[in-house]
Amino acid sequence: MARFLRVAAWALAGTAVVVAAAAYAAAWVGEHKAQRILDVRVAPVAIREDDAAIAHGKYLYESRGCMECHGAGGGGKQVIDDPGGLRVRAPDLTRANPAIAAYQPVDWVRSIRHGVAPSHRPLLIMPSEDYNRLSDEDLGALVGYLRSLPPAMGAPAEITMPWLVRALYGVGVVKDAASKIDHRLPVQAAMEAAPTARYGGYVANVCMGCHGPEFRGGKIPGAPPDWPPAADLRPVSGGAMARYGHASAFIEMMRSGKRPDGTAVSRVMPFDSFGRMNDTDLTALYLFLAGLPQR
Repeated sequence: MARFLRVAAWALAGTAVVVAAAAYAAAWVGEHKAQRILDVRVAPVAIREDDAAIAHGKYLYESRGCMECHGAGGGGKQVIDDPGGLRVRAPDLTRANPAIAAYQPVDWVRSIRHGVAPSHRPLLIMPSEDYNRLSDEDLGALVGYLRSLPPAMGAPAEITMPWLVRALYGVGVVKDAASKIDHRLPVQAAMEAAPTARYGGYVANVCMGCHGPEFRGGKIPGAPPDWPPAADLRPVSGGAMARYGHASAFIEMMRSGKRPDGTAVSRVMPFDSFGRMNDTDLTALYLFLAGLPQR
C-alpha cells in the first residue's frame, strides 16, 4: 500500500508539472498572439462633421455601447478591475490622447470595424464584432462626433491579463475581435431607420459580442468569473424573449433594467447605453429578436 501511495503521489506530481508546463506554454502563445500583425486592408470613410451628422454620431456613441466603456465625454474609464487580476481601462478617445490625435480616417475604420490598431496588431478588448456592420454613413457620423469632443485627460488603454486569461487566449478559448470577424465581407449598405425586423437585424449587431452571432447566449468568453451567462435571445421556451409578448414590454425592460415581474436584469447588461435607443430602434430590435428561428 505504501509503495502504491508513493507511486500515485509521484504520478500526481508529474501530472501537475505537465499541466503547469502546458498552461505556461499556452500563456506564452497568448503573449505572442497579441503581438501578431494583421493585414486588413480598408478604405477610409467620409467623416461627417455637420451639425446633423455630429448629433447622429452622438446618438450612436451613447446608445450603441461606446459610452459604456469610454465614458460620457469619451475620456475613457476603468471597465474591469477583477480581484483575479484582470484589469481593463478603456482609452481616452479625444484628441488629448496622442495615439488618438494621430488617427487617420483608415485607422478609425480598422479599429472600430475590424479590431485592428494602427500598428496592425489586434485590439484585445475592443468588441469590433459588434460594429463591423456599421454602414459608412453611421461610421462617418460616429467618428465625426468623436473628433468634435473636447480634450479630456489623454489616458491610454491599460490591459492587464492574468496568466490564466493569457493561456485561454493562447489556445483560442478567449478570442480577440479580429479573430471573430470575416474581414472580407463587403461594407454594409446604408439602412433607413424604421420599426422593421430588417432594420432590427442591423441594430442587433451590437448584441453579438455577449449573446453570440446566433443570439443563443451562454458564458461570455473572457468575462470576469462573477459575470452571469448572457441570455438566450431567441423566442424559445425559457429564453428571455418569452417574457415579452409585445414591443412596449421589451422597451420598458430596456429602459428600466427590470423584467415585467419587477425583477432586475443583471447590470452587466449595458442599460445606461442601450436604454438610450429611441423607440424606432428598440421596436425594430424587438421585432428582429421575436422573429429569430427557434431551433
